[in-house]
Amino acid sequence: MDVISLTKKLLSFNTINPPGNEAEIACFTGSILTENGFDVRFHEFGENRLHLIAEKGVGASGFPAVLSGHLDTVPEGKKPWTRDLFSGYVNDGKIWGRGSSDMKGGLAAMIVASIEAFRNGTPGKGVRLIFTAGEELGCQGISQLAADRLIPADASGIIVGEPTGNIPAVGHKGALYLNAVATGKTAHSSMPEKGDNAIYKVAEAIMRLKDIDFGAEEDRLLGFPTINIGKISGGMNINSVPDRAEFTIDVRTTSKSDHGKILKQIKEAAGREISIEKLVDTGPVSTSMSDPFARMVFRVMNVVEYSPTSLPYLTDGAVLQKVCNAPVIILGPGEPGQAHQTDEFCYVSKIEEAVEIYRNILIMY
Repeated sequence: MDVISLTKKLLSFNTINPPGNEAEIACFTGSILTENGFDVRFHEFGENRLHLIAEKGVGASGFPAVLSGHLDTVPEGKKPWTRDLFSGYVNDGKIWGRGSSDMKGGLAAMIVASIEAFRNGTPGKGVRLIFTAGEELGCQGISQLAADRLIPADASGIIVGEPTGNIPAVGHKGALYLNAVATGKTAHSSMPEKGDNAIYKVAEAIMRLKDIDFGAEEDRLLGFPTINIGKISGGMNINSVPDRAEFTIDVRTTSKSDHGKILKQIKEAAGREISIEKLVDTGPVSTSMSDPFARMVFRVMNVVEYSPTSLPYLTDGAVLQKVCNAPVIILGPGEPGQAHQTDEFCYVSKIEEAVEIYRNILIMY
């Protein structure tokens, strides 16, 4: 199976999230894997949305190697593209399209490598593929699978195929996404004293949160936790006192962070006028350099000396590591700088290289 042709086909499916519409690409992928002897199961994530879990060669003892990826992509953005988003145009050693780096090139490489692994030598512990819907907005898909106990907990090691340029990473920060709301009383703007301005409440809360100190110990791999106010909205028009305003809070955490304590700090700093809803709550990923699975991955890649690398973005690996209690390596052919960009592309050679890397990992472990 030609991995670039498969990447081109996967790019042809419009899985922009929202709404996602991952059912068609999941069924297409499932048919390929079924034809090659994999046991394939689908799980619903909403209308026209499916997760896929496929496995082969998993014995009674279980604990296979797991390859994980997501089927959805982000929107095209406001800047015009110079190439069609879904054509998979190939030129000058690159393949273009929304999701080429993040992460349909990685999905194609995982599919081909998994099939080839059983032709070139039987993976002793078997292979499991977990391809999720609904990752891009905060790993909701994998979280739903975990909440419904649909993720098999037996895993010897997990590879997450997010874009790393085929450079392995052993961790990333966790995430606590919050939505904060203030309410007030509307009035005509010429008589503001008769109203209760919700925007003022939000503005004051944001300034208190801006300088919040979580008092966290430094994580040698992940550094310190961070906070960002990413979106704010409120009011109806220029000549009314706003009776509602809201904003989002994005906290990135480390292995030294306690999400419960952080949430309590945020609520106290925001004040009683602000109600806070938790949107996403996932821990960090951290894998020891001395872990046997990690060492095997480095051997496959001929890495003699390796400085532990972490990533700034969130992946499904956070949930998988918690469910499976297994080492996680983030390793994919996509270019990290191309994720979510206009005219997104992935190098053809990196996708082809990823097939070899994944296949050797599956055979060796």
